[in-house]
Amino acid sequence: MPRQPLHDRQSSLSRAVDIFWAQGFHATSLKDLERALDMRPGSIYAAFGSKEGLFNEALDRYAEQGLKALEDQLEAYASPLEGLAAYVRSLGGLHDQAIPSRACLLVKSVLELGARESVARDRADALLAGMEERFVEGFRDAQAAGELLPGSDPTQLGRRLQAEVMGLRAYAQRSVTRAAVRELADDMAASIIDRRVHIDY
Repeated sequence: MPRQPLHDRQSSLSRAVDIFWAQGFHATSLKDLERALDMRPGSIYAAFGSKEGLFNEALDRYAEQGLKALEDQLEAYASPLEGLAAYVRSLGGLHDQAIPSRACLLVKSVLELGARESVARDRADALLAGMEERFVEGFRDAQAAGELLPGSDPTQLGRRLQAEVMGLRAYAQRSVTRAAVRELADDMAASIIDRRVHIDY
């Protein structure tokens, strides 16, 4: 099956992410995709196999970008807890970002998709699980560095952080102020730092 050149494919996937993120899987028609990707139906099927195939690749690309944003924050700090807190704090600026939706595409997909789209729903769920595991790893790194207070459970902290991030992004989708979202993100970041034993880096 012929494939698009890599740069064209990545560009098409970026546009597909945007339209699926804005409208959801069901509300996005093939005509919508034709316009957004500037491709004919035959070219879309040749490149991605189906609307579902394109959607699955869009989910992968979205998750890859989200994971990179987290990794960039973690790598910028010697302290794992400071890195996790900085990531959460960055979400306080969701209103300032030119993005199709402030809610998470993966969460929206898990909520939207049913039994007929179980492959895509399971994929979105697995990608969310991967992000959760990276949060858990961040807390494990903090524990290994002696940062976490005694009795802290990295697995539970990672799960809680993902739930809080999901909730923050859903909250930001409402008609709320920038200040409200930023204050919540700052509070969440502070709760991460509150788990920290003082260490001089």
